[in-house]
Amino acid sequence: MSVVPLSRPVPVTTEPRPTRHLLIGLAVGFVALFLFAPLVTVFAEALRQGWVASVQALASPDARSAIRLTLIVAAITVPLNAVFGIAAAWAITKFDFRGKAFLITLIDLPFSVSPVVAGLALILLVGANSSFGAWLAANDLKIVFAFPGIVLATMFVTFPFVARELIPVMVEQGRAEEEAALTLGASGWRSFFTVTLPNIRWALLYGVLLCNARAMGEFGAVAVVSGKIRGETTTMPIMIEMLYNEYLSVAAFSLAAVLALLALLTLLLKSLLEWRHADLLAATRRH
Repeated sequence: MSVVPLSRPVPVTTEPRPTRHLLIGLAVGFVALFLFAPLVTVFAEALRQGWVASVQALASPDARSAIRLTLIVAAITVPLNAVFGIAAAWAITKFDFRGKAFLITLIDLPFSVSPVVAGLALILLVGANSSFGAWLAANDLKIVFAFPGIVLATMFVTFPFVARELIPVMVEQGRAEEEAALTLGASGWRSFFTVTLPNIRWALLYGVLLCNARAMGEFGAVAVVSGKIRGETTTMPIMIEMLYNEYLSVAAFSLAAVLALLALLTLLLKSLLEWRHADLLAATRRH
């Protein structure tokens, strides 16, 4: 009686072992050199003069104002972009109309346009030298070099994140479930909350996390429209630049460490989401 040999697992790659080890080493070295090392440097510089100096720098009025403004801007822009992203994804995936491809291109526009250009465009639109800006000034409404301008600039830069996470998921799901719910007598809102939203919840949460991380770290567009008024329109990235240019390195790196911690917290939430709901998220991630 012949014995059938057990089949060996087919290797994923055909490269020799030294080549694989070399590629893995290059990848790890690149991450360590360009990502991990700068992050360690930020925290090391923040604590170079001890915890007391770092805490005192963060307790200054300008630093507290920058932290507060950054969190407020993120708290406003992220929910608004979530609503706009859901609306845009719904319009693109549930309706057929002329110009759909052009609308998708417009949604991707902030990915390709420099944030500085976006800030300049906002100044040209609502600045003091524009027609609309003159009307705003006549009615004592200030957008540029004020809080509303920061919010608008951040919303423009972060708008695509939620929509771009939702569109592939909603395209894959199709319209059958919503149409069935409407056929059974459910209203449009009831169909959305009971059928659509549960199906896109993880993609929505993933997009919100990315949007939040981008909103807190935005510099270019906000730097143009904010005017960099200390204690009023300086977010954390802008305040870090101002402190560094004034050779206040401990204060600059302490504030940078806080911003890095917020980014790491967002990354931790994203990783936890991927770990606990890996099967559900596998169908939602489109990169």
